[in-house]
Amino acid sequence: MSLFDRRSLLILPLALAACGFTPVYAPGGTAAALRGQVTVQDPATREGFLLLQELETRLGRGNGTYALAYDLSITEEGLGITRTGDITRFNLVGQVDYTLFDFATETVIFRGTTTNFTGYSATGDTVEALAAERDARARLMRILADQITTELYAQVTLPAS
Repeated sequence: MSLFDRRSLLILPLALAACGFTPVYAPGGTAAALRGQVTVQDPATREGFLLLQELETRLGRGNGTYALAYDLSITEEGLGITRTGDITRFNLVGQVDYTLFDFATETVIFRGTTTNFTGYSATGDTVEALAAERDARARLMRILADQITTELYAQVTLPAS
């Protein structure tokens, strides 16, 4: 005899609906409401361009209904140090403070901050180290864009149209 009862799966959607749960990707969910509606601020740096590219991949290119402004900062920390004092490993720590607002009324809908890091090795020649750093910066922007999108989908309550 199995301890698993398939009838309990039939009750789960009803229980979730009763507690106010709405699937993000369902028709009428936050993801559908934001898709193609968010205009991301113009980038000022290469990393800002990568962040914009990643956000537009997830949210679609906006038509001006909502605007997303952000402040991106990246710090580099040396981790692995040899006996001679050479740094062989770096962490890139990125932080994005962002605000989603209604483009027409300039009403703030959501403010958030997200932070994450990625690392790269600086061993080898200069070309290898520069390529590793560039790749790490691109990975960091992908991670931050994922976090921003997830927070927007989970936290934003859009005004009724």
